Amino acid sequence: MTDAEILAGITEVARDHLGWEGALRPEMRLVGEMQLDSLKLLTLAIEVENRFRVRLDDEDESRIETVADLVAAIRKRRAD
Repeated sequence: MTDAEILAGITEVARDHLGWEGALRPEMRLVGEMQLDSLKLLTLAIEVENRFRVRLDDEDESRIETVADLVAAIRKRRAD
């Protein structure tokens, strides 16, 4: 799965479960630009795990600040 496909999947999750409108860019900060609070971050994490059939652990979650970080974490987990 390419980074573009992962990004498209994250965008779909954000639209379906968070009401996000518009495009997601890799450099976007989840808390800053996307304005996700703790509940929305949890929702995003759970739905991304379901969509991509991966399990993000605490270490992954502590390093994820941007959409690109999330893409990289998903790519890594899918490769494991």
